Amino acid sequence: MRPSLLLLPLTFACATGAASAATGPSDVQLQALDARIRALEAEGQKLREQAAAAQAAADSARAELEKIKAALATQPAPQAVAPPASVASVAAPAPSGPAAGGANGNAFNPGIAVILNGNYAHHSLNPDTYQRAGFPVVDGTGPGPQGLSLGESEISFAANIDDKFYGQFTISYEDDNGKVGTDLEEAYIDTLALPDGLSVRAGRFFSNIGYLNSHHAHTDNFVDRPLAYQAFLGNQYGDDGAQLRWVAPTDLFLEFGGELFRGENFPTAGANHSGVGAHTLFAHAGGDVGIDNSWLAGVSMLKANTTGADDGFSGDNTLYLADATWKWAPNGNTKDGGVTLRSEYFLDRRHGTYNPVDGIDAASDVSDPVLSQPWVGDRRGVYLESVYRLNRSWDVGYRFDKLWAANSGPYASDFDPVRHSVELTWRNSEFSFFRVQYSHDDPLRGSTDNALYVQYDVSLGAHGAHKF
Repeated sequence: MRPSLLLLPLTFACATGAASAATGPSDVQLQALDARIRALEAEGQKLREQAAAAQAAADSARAELEKIKAALATQPAPQAVAPPASVASVAAPAPSGPAAGGANGNAFNPGIAVILNGNYAHHSLNPDTYQRAGFPVVDGTGPGPQGLSLGESEISFAANIDDKFYGQFTISYEDDNGKVGTDLEEAYIDTLALPDGLSVRAGRFFSNIGYLNSHHAHTDNFVDRPLAYQAFLGNQYGDDGAQLRWVAPTDLFLEFGGELFRGENFPTAGANHSGVGAHTLFAHAGGDVGIDNSWLAGVSMLKANTTGADDGFSGDNTLYLADATWKWAPNGNTKDGGVTLRSEYFLDRRHGTYNPVDGIDAASDVSDPVLSQPWVGDRRGVYLESVYRLNRSWDVGYRFDKLWAANSGPYASDFDPVRHSVELTWRNSEFSFFRVQYSHDDPLRGSTDNALYVQYDVSLGAHGAHKF
């Protein structure tokens, strides 16, 4: 009987434990477990949100990369030695390898760019009878038409041809005082793989003399070209020819080159010397000063043997140019703000004869020019412009122009034309801008042309990056 009595407490304890297990955990334990589950669910939701954000960022970066690849595919490859980023032209890298048949991945798919440009102008002087003391006004170099007009618009095709050549073809359209014209503006090839910083260009192109001459008009900071460009280069000198250019392998940007041209366009004419009637030499240097400043400067020469130019000149003509540009912007980012200062100086030396040309009259202070009179003397010109980029959308600028006439010859004058211009530009993006400009022009003694311009300029398609 004693063993049975000893088992009773043990049996009771087991029964009590079993009953407790059957009744389940306490309320405290349940609340703790529920809190733990909620915490895990919140942590899981946070991780899912972070994963979604990371995926969205990756998709955005991938789309941006594809845009950059598409844009770069339309631009020429860099030369063997590139100038500093602040003064270099932006160019696409060379293709990684030629595709079948020797063409690159851009074969039969050139970058196509269309520039649309329109103007409204109000002049206090009649543009049809405009004259400038000491300088004849050849076609396309006057103040432009009165009222509404389509400015210089263009369509351009550009692509890497293969791993060694790049090509560009540009057609422009312009309406100058009712004289509507379509012009083959550029049609050239560039080499991409010459050694030691050398490159060759051949075809029809704008000369690399000065600063503005090699730039398309839609990149200018003002509606019209400076007076010196109008008087000495007919706004812009381009012709059929070949160019040799060398960029030195130095941290400082150093560029040297020369060109041979047919010599058909103003200020050259006649295509003398078996169709090689003009040649140029140019040198440019540039670099950065700290992270906020950059500069570019150069000297150039255009020399031609001319027969019957648009201004009536025949003989030896030499034009010297000096240009300088300084840019300041926080961290060097000129798109978001900063100041650009630029100036070019021209010295034109002529030794030949003058014969009147239909449609070109001597300046108003020259009386009865005679046939075949000597034209020997120097003329000069300069412009100075300053543009303040307020932010990514707005900029404001001022430009001063002056010409000095020769003391002798058919257009001798003791009055020197002067012009002041101010502009305000709004840019909705890098592909479009609208500009308002006012100019006060004194082309003759006692004569003033007050002009108001409104301009729009838009770019459609894949247009390559512009120079410094």
